[in-house]
Amino acid sequence: MRVASLLTALTGLAVAGGTTYLARDYLTPAPVEATREAAPETVPVIVAKADIGFGQAIEAHMLNIIEWPADAAPAATFTSFDQLLPSDGQGLRRAKRPFSQGDIILAPKVSDFGEKVTITQTLDPSRRAMALTVNAQTSAGGFVTPGDFVDIVLTRGGGGGLTTHTIMQNVRVIAVDQMSDENNDNPMVARTVTVDVSPDEAQRLSLAQSAGRLSLTLRSFEETEDAQELEAVSLVDLLDGPVVDSEGERQKRVRIRRGTELSDTILN
Repeated sequence: MRVASLLTALTGLAVAGGTTYLARDYLTPAPVEATREAAPETVPVIVAKADIGFGQAIEAHMLNIIEWPADAAPAATFTSFDQLLPSDGQGLRRAKRPFSQGDIILAPKVSDFGEKVTITQTLDPSRRAMALTVNAQTSAGGFVTPGDFVDIVLTRGGGGGLTTHTIMQNVRVIAVDQMSDENNDNPMVARTVTVDVSPDEAQRLSLAQSAGRLSLTLRSFEETEDAQELEAVSLVDLLDGPVVDSEGERQKRVRIRRGTELSDTILN
């Protein structure tokens, strides 16, 4: 009887000891070295601590440095303030593009030390910046702002020969008067609007400004359709409506007045 009791006690101690050993392995945290190896690798990147406008000088109080996952860091980032801020005798860098708070500062979007920043640096190669004379009536009530896309309409002639035609579509506005910040969406009545055009389009616009009055019509940001060919509209079309043939094709019409009599002639 005593032997059986002793064996039972020894068996209980063995089970308790094994359970304690297993629980210790389960509850013991992983080594610090293993935890560090599992953490993703990061690199320092400089971000905007506050909004930075186009052409604005970049100063130390506008910047912050944070850790960023190495495999997600964009190319051409700045990893230290020494790379971005000037040393003795150097001028400040300036923003070639506006930055919002938290944006990563990228080398292609800032100037060299002391470099002047102008609106031409927003243009793609072989493009031109051209200013158009406008007022509240010809610039969509002053609601045209930098970054908008517009159609340009030419109105010319006089009397019954007054005509209007959309001569360009989907043209990017890069400045309104002297303001080129695309983050500024406050409407303003401007005297000039600067647009991004090709050299050929610049010639056409220059001729159109001399031939008549140019008006801008705002396009929706959600408009994805390609530009459509639009026919010129005359005052006669506006008052009497266009003439169409049996197949629905628009016909050209000449109105002739003889004394008090009016007659229309269709041109083939």
